[in-house]
Amino acid sequence: MCAPPAVIAAVALGTAQAGLTIQGQRQRAKAQAQAQRNATIAEQQRYLTEVSASRLKERQEKVAAAQRIQQSTRAAREARATARVSAGEAGVAGLSVDALINDLTRKEAEFSFSVQQQMQFANMNRTLGFEDSANRSRMNLLSINKPIQQPNYLGAVLSGAQTGMSMYSMGEQSGLNETLNTKFG
Repeated sequence: MCAPPAVIAAVALGTAQAGLTIQGQRQRAKAQAQAQRNATIAEQQRYLTEVSASRLKERQEKVAAAQRIQQSTRAAREARATARVSAGEAGVAGLSVDALINDLTRKEAEFSFSVQQQMQFANMNRTLGFEDSANRSRMNLLSINKPIQQPNYLGAVLSGAQTGMSMYSMGEQSGLNETLNTKFG
């Protein structure tokens, strides 16, 4: 004997609901995975751009520092030459001229040391900035790539079965099942 049409309809409705639920869950999981991929790519690009900009700034600062040191060296060399010529023309020689030349050389060395020390401090700051940027990027990636909820097959089947049972029960209470069974059974 065949199952009554009301039972078949309830089972079909429950099965359809379970199938649609699973399909919807799969689509949501797939869309979330794609959104995470896109956000991950965007975060990686943001990080690379940030690091590249910092490296470019570093190169520019190094060039500027080298130019300042070269300019200082040139100016000190010219000042020493001028001092020697002036001292020679004035007939001055000896320790006082040597002291003046040494003072100019000392000032040049102090300036060069100061510029190099500033660059070392800038490099330490940049290193800390890179570490901070990497940590922020890691945290962003962790917040982007949360676990994706996968389809709940058992839950969908149970929900579909519950819907089918509810529909069958409502049909019994309203007498619809009897009508279906006599009409189609």
